[in-house]
Amino acid sequence: MSVTGQALRLAATAKIDDPAEEARIFLENHPDITSADLFVIDHNGVARGKRIPAASLGKAFRSGLAMPRSVLALDVWGNDVPAAGFAQESGDGDGLCRPVAGTLRPMTWARSPAAQLMLTMHEPDGSPFPGDPRHVLARVLQRLAAHGLTPVVATELEFYLVEPTGGEDGGPVPPRQPASGRRPCDPCVLSLDELEGLEPVFAGIEAAARAQGIPTDTLITEHGPGQFEINLWHQADALLAADQAALFKRAVKGCARAHGLVASFMAKPFGHAAGSGMHVHMSLLDRTGRNLFDDGAEGSALLRHAVAGLCATMADFTAIFAPNPNSFRRLRPGAFAPTAPTWGYENRTVAVRIPHAGGPARRLEHRVAGADANPHLALAAILAGVLHGIEHRLEPAAPVTGCAYGTLTETLPDSLPAAVRALEQSTVARTQLGDTMVRILAAAKRQEHERLITVVPAAEHAAYLRAV
Repeated sequence: MSVTGQALRLAATAKIDDPAEEARIFLENHPDITSADLFVIDHNGVARGKRIPAASLGKAFRSGLAMPRSVLALDVWGNDVPAAGFAQESGDGDGLCRPVAGTLRPMTWARSPAAQLMLTMHEPDGSPFPGDPRHVLARVLQRLAAHGLTPVVATELEFYLVEPTGGEDGGPVPPRQPASGRRPCDPCVLSLDELEGLEPVFAGIEAAARAQGIPTDTLITEHGPGQFEINLWHQADALLAADQAALFKRAVKGCARAHGLVASFMAKPFGHAAGSGMHVHMSLLDRTGRNLFDDGAEGSALLRHAVAGLCATMADFTAIFAPNPNSFRRLRPGAFAPTAPTWGYENRTVAVRIPHAGGPARRLEHRVAGADANPHLALAAILAGVLHGIEHRLEPAAPVTGCAYGTLTETLPDSLPAAVRALEQSTVARTQLGDTMVRILAAAKRQEHERLITVVPAAEHAAYLRAV
């Protein structure tokens, strides 16, 4: 765990007599703060919450914040999802949202001095609300801990920067370089000039990450025009890692907005260009801190069981890794995004890659999730798959060498409706994530798909309106 991550977790777990002490200390150190955004993260990864005066933070820490439970079961546009069972049909009752300790931090990108605080939802009796993605991940981690296992995880998030107004066709447009006025139109992989041209934006992101206690690592340009990737440091606390990924996405969006741009974690904003993924690196430690994936050679039996479990459950969890109709535009052959539950060594065409790194660095890389996935649910699904493989001592098929797209193997669901059906029918998903979360996801995704299927895209009008 990084030093920054350790400090944040120690602050979050420090025992204090008064729950409001964190708010008091924060406001003493930030006397200019006048308001705070308090929010939960829903299944789409969208922050839903309220803005309160800074003076009310102490009350929020002591008493919590009431919000309808249905706020965690909305569709991506914020509409109620009747089939989820938490809106009018059940009386639309409140849950009690409690602060996630250590997440009260300045919003450096805000126009006026402000802070933000992540919340997690509980039932009125104080028990965890099973529709909160954060609680779903915590439950999977408890099961791993019962086996004496601690996952170490790191996320790599890809995103696009685009202009706030679209082009003539209504689609996104990459940003111009401030100095030259040039707009990128080709892949600029690992281009330092592209980074330099947008240096004020990335300096703002780095400052926001420091203020939020989020340990960032490498920044690179990716394969798409205006596409970038920022890696976060590995953490031996998967819940903290998921919190940081969710907060990082919010910070990137805020910083881009402050510089007149839009940051998009959409899986495939450009049909002709690379999609954006959220790759997850992970290993497992025992109670002594030893990396159980390392055997001094190609990886331990436990690593093979983990890989096999991930491959066996990948179709079950595709609706989490690819949660939107657009997500499946990314999962296409030849796009460095997997189309089948494959694995291999140092191979970026497979779903689970084993990098050439031994000793404490021996790990696997899960390459399925899009950048549009909820980080808490994606990590919960990955770790649930790992646990499934370990508990059943599964063995994987032979590793793929060369290009995986031409192999004859089982494929992943290729549409959101197919992925939702696989999720609903999965015993592993219901056991690990809970019936409530499966019901919310299935209902919301069906509602979103049914709305989008009624929209005829401009490309279809251009192709068929006069020709047929």
